[in-house]
Amino acid sequence: MVNSSVPKPMRLKKLNIHIEENPFVTDDELSKLFKVSVQTIRLDRLELGIPELRERMKQYAKKSYTQVKSLAVPEIIGELLDIELDKTGISLLEVTDDMVFRKNGIARGHVLFAQANSLAVAIVDTEVALTGMAKVTFIKPVRLGEKIVAKAVINSRSGNKYNIWVTSKSDNEVVFKGGFRVFAVDYKEGAAGENRS
Repeated sequence: MVNSSVPKPMRLKKLNIHIEENPFVTDDELSKLFKVSVQTIRLDRLELGIPELRERMKQYAKKSYTQVKSLAVPEIIGELLDIELDKTGISLLEVTDDMVFRKNGIARGHVLFAQANSLAVAIVDTEVALTGMAKVTFIKPVRLGEKIVAKAVINSRSGNKYNIWVTSKSDNEVVFKGGFRVFAVDYKEGAAGENRS
């Protein structure tokens, strides 16, 4: 927590560093962290030339979507925020009404799985990638309105087999973990010709 009596130049410096380290932080979260009003945070951002969250996300997404080869944009669950093919990727999913159980407002498991799985497939640098195996753990219930940040990392590769680890967090707390084996498939061969042993 940053004290509100901190001089403005120091606050601006800390704000800039915090946004660089957490590019998807909201103005509301920043106002609580720095103990100043949301309006002050907005003015500080303007002074630093840092766009609002939605614009930052659009900039990340625009750059990232153009790199993906293995999926069409609508097939990626969540917003793709960053990607380095054959290495890593990050996506953001806001839990909406249609993703939760009506009775308790908890997100359906397949939604978290779909975000993680589509991200794992998206980071593979190939025209066609298919999930061959997944081992997942749901750690904590996710509720309506939460924002889930998933990060996928390729741990190892052997030929056309990729072992990918995905960790999903809500408010910096891990809510889902999964290991995925993804296969790069020869486009001409298709799934039927793929040896998955």
